[in-house]
Amino acid sequence: MVCVLNPSNTSTTVLEPPTLPAQRAGVRPPASRAERAERTADLLARAAEADEPERALLLDEVVVINMGVANAIASRYRSRGISTEDLHQVAYLALVKATHGYDASSGHNFLSYCVPTIRGELKRHFRDLGWTVRPPRRIQELQARIASAESELSFSLGRSPRPSEIAAHLDEDIEEVTEALATDGCFTPASLDKPVGTEGETSLGELLGGEDEAQSAAEARIVLAPVVRRLSDRDRRILMLRFFRGWTQQEIADDIGVTQMQVSRLLSRILTELREQIDDPPSE
Repeated sequence: MVCVLNPSNTSTTVLEPPTLPAQRAGVRPPASRAERAERTADLLARAAEADEPERALLLDEVVVINMGVANAIASRYRSRGISTEDLHQVAYLALVKATHGYDASSGHNFLSYCVPTIRGELKRHFRDLGWTVRPPRRIQELQARIASAESELSFSLGRSPRPSEIAAHLDEDIEEVTEALATDGCFTPASLDKPVGTEGETSLGELLGGEDEAQSAAEARIVLAPVVRRLSDRDRRILMLRFFRGWTQQEIADDIGVTQMQVSRLLSRILTELREQIDDPPSE
């Protein structure tokens, strides 16, 4: 049941979820598993010989009495990043698909056909729509194989396997395995608001480092150091007073005994020389 607020006033409209014809007719699932299986087999047998309108009603009833099976299978996949409601909807659609695709003359039990169909649709839903950051298909498939290999190797080795051991076990390139391991967590990445620590007062986002403002300056010093050392003592002093102490051109002029205009020209020449030597450093 869904309540929808009418934006023009304060009233609400109650929308009922869609129901199958068999549900509207008052069909209820059998009380036991044996009764459900018997009733399902009877309905499918009758549907195989009925005309189209009656067949549709009979198959609707098969879907209704087996919705518990779909719910049970969908529940096994909960808490994996997709809402339970979505999982149930996928399972219901798969149940309808299995019901209409089942061949009663095959001699196989309905559940032996229905259950794998529902599982397959759920896994396909996860594969196609469940990724927050979706890696390539080959990486997705390799991750599933790695998960199985890790369990086997952990048991045999008595410790967590190394990427090289996983690669050898799967007969895969170490680069492929490393890439698959690096993308682990793309399906349901941890929220930055997730509490960490025993007290839970700090979030994960608060522990992430920010941009280091000194990094650019450090890189600039590494690049400039060799070329600055080639400058004269006066040129290095002008740079130090202007860019490290923040002196004005007039203050620099008073310090070295020249005019402000001469300081401006000196700075322009020094910066031009530095740029040229960085772009085309002299051979040692």
